[in-house]
Amino acid sequence: MIQWIFTLLVLYLLYKLIFDFILPVSRASAQMRNKINEMNSGQHQNGNEQPGNVPKQPARPAKEDYIDFEEIK
Repeated sequence: MIQWIFTLLVLYLLYKLIFDFILPVSRASAQMRNKINEMNSGQHQNGNEQPGNVPKQPARPAKEDYIDFEEIK
């Protein structure tokens, strides 16, 4: 009788370990791997890693956009 209870307890704990911990972690890691691959493939399609392709720098704001200030000593 005690052996049955012990066996059932071990099986229950294995079930909980597999379905509440191992499967969710493996699914999450697979999702992260897919997202990283998507991001990397998006960069490859844009051509960011090619040596001659330099990304454009943002345009500088006009001179009137700056505010003059006085230095306080």
